[in-house]
Amino acid sequence: MDLFARSWTALRTAVAGLPDEDFGRPSGCTGWLVRDLVCHLIIDAQDVLITLVTPAETEPTRDAVTYWTVSGTPPTGDDPLDALTMRLAAAYEDPGLLKFHLDDVGSAAGRAARLADPALRVSTRGEVLTAGDYLSAYVLEWTLHHLDLVMHLPDAAGPPPEGLARLRESIERISGAAFPASFSDEDVLLVGTGRRAPTEAETRELGGQASALPFVLG
Repeated sequence: MDLFARSWTALRTAVAGLPDEDFGRPSGCTGWLVRDLVCHLIIDAQDVLITLVTPAETEPTRDAVTYWTVSGTPPTGDDPLDALTMRLAAAYEDPGLLKFHLDDVGSAAGRAARLADPALRVSTRGEVLTAGDYLSAYVLEWTLHHLDLVMHLPDAAGPPPEGLARLRESIERISGAAFPASFSDEDVLLVGTGRRAPTEAETRELGGQASALPFVLG
């Protein structure tokens, strides 16, 4: 729960510090500008609020790792929901409005997370998790999107190191294989999820594991 708060606060703080011109730059998400990614974060924050007030009576069907589905097909940016996000982001026009909305809804999501009972069972996407597992799963979401946010913004602050370490652990559990020790936590996340291609040296170190990449999470 604490790592959720630290990861989410760091991401929102990074967005709040961006100059307006950065919202028109590319993000690490295929086909999305920074403004599109920030709009997606607003939708994510709404999902957190909705899920935390959607209790379930049945046993959990997922945990923090199995919450994610994995495919080997990277997104193209042509998905209808992606297109909707881009149209919605463009409708804001003023980056200040995006910042305001993320701060408003994001702060509420953060408060709801702090108040949630970790043992509470909640329902989302047709599955049941404890609130603790659900929020732990979102550490992965926040950390990956923080990397997406700053990928082409060298002056912006990156995600907390403890979030990167936790995310590496999650990726390795999801994939069922450890990455070479020479890979930094950030390298594992970028290469493992297809956000950048491995170098020739990294491909040699990965060996047969390279053919299984990327792990596209949804």
